[in-house]
Amino acid sequence: MTNQVGIDMNNDSEGDDLLQYNPNRLLDTLIENLRLKNDAALSRALEVAPPVISKIRHHRLPVGASLLIRMHEVSDLSIRDLRYLMGDRRNKFRISDKQFKPKEGETPGGSQNQG
Repeated sequence: MTNQVGIDMNNDSEGDDLLQYNPNRLLDTLIENLRLKNDAALSRALEVAPPVISKIRHHRLPVGASLLIRMHEVSDLSIRDLRYLMGDRRNKFRISDKQFKPKEGETPGGSQNQG
């Protein structure tokens, strides 16, 4: 099976390289597909500050969900393909129960208890 960016997802010859988290491959592919000149042009296309792209390239900032969605909107590549280019192979995303529990002293509506 070949995805939108021409990577054979069943081919193991590229497997070792593609299994590693590498946001540079994602950024380089976006630059190539969008026919941009450099990271500054990519940051303008994605409407993010240039240091964001630099921090992602140097592994100081992960590619967040909102940026991944923006990349999808600009490039028309599927989220799955973008994640694959980045080296993210998870089939499911699990969210911790703690993210949905109210903090101490808060009611489920988000207001503070007046006790």
